[in-house]
Amino acid sequence: MRIVAIIQARMGSTRLPGKVMKQLCGQTVMAHVICRVQACPLVDEVVVATTTSLVDDVIVAEAEKCGVKWFRGSEEDVLERYYLAAKKYSADVVVRVTSDCPLFDPEVLSQMLEYFKTETVEGLQIDYLSNCLNRSYPRGLDAEVFTYEVLEKAFEKAQKPYEREHVTPYIYEHPEKFSLHNQTNDEDISHYRLTLDTEDDWTLIEEIYNNLYRHNDIFTTDEILELLEYKPDLLILNAHVEQKIFKN
Repeated sequence: MRIVAIIQARMGSTRLPGKVMKQLCGQTVMAHVICRVQACPLVDEVVVATTTSLVDDVIVAEAEKCGVKWFRGSEEDVLERYYLAAKKYSADVVVRVTSDCPLFDPEVLSQMLEYFKTETVEGLQIDYLSNCLNRSYPRGLDAEVFTYEVLEKAFEKAQKPYEREHVTPYIYEHPEKFSLHNQTNDEDISHYRLTLDTEDDWTLIEEIYNNLYRHNDIFTTDEILELLEYKPDLLILNAHVEQKIFKN
């Protein structure tokens, strides 16, 4: 079972252009995401999937600097980009991560992959595993795990623009076709917002890194929550930010 984590990345962003290349404690946001995904021991390969646009040449250069593989594909059809990247790098299982999550938790991903591997070996069918079908984790810790076969079916069958742009809606919106599973945290901490989508998100994440990061150190979600409890004013920084909703 070859597990390939595919991190989608591009320079274009409507609310915070170029966010994945912003410098955070001496490394780019994307480099921190790569490092955190690599920290999951069950991941066999990390691949950055970006677009063929010239502006995304810097994404490829950063992937090479970080020592990971890369793939270039459609800017609009991200589902096709994922499918072709998974095919090129011989994935049996795909982990989907976005590059705007520099607080991504490898421990959460490890728990998800342990469950996926253990249960499938014992005969349970898991086509798709997510920690955000019924959200109990903060935005910014999102991860999706699905088989190559399911990705291929989605690639062949998905027709609506939002299904192509957002990769997995065709899967999780068809529970009659696929076996869907959700990873739930022991405590609901979904009210925290730890993703990078706006300047105010950036201000919070920068504060978290300035307080917790040490060279090549991967601090945990528990450490983040302890910091936010100790410095509750930090929560105000992005409390007003509303998550961008995609149109179906």
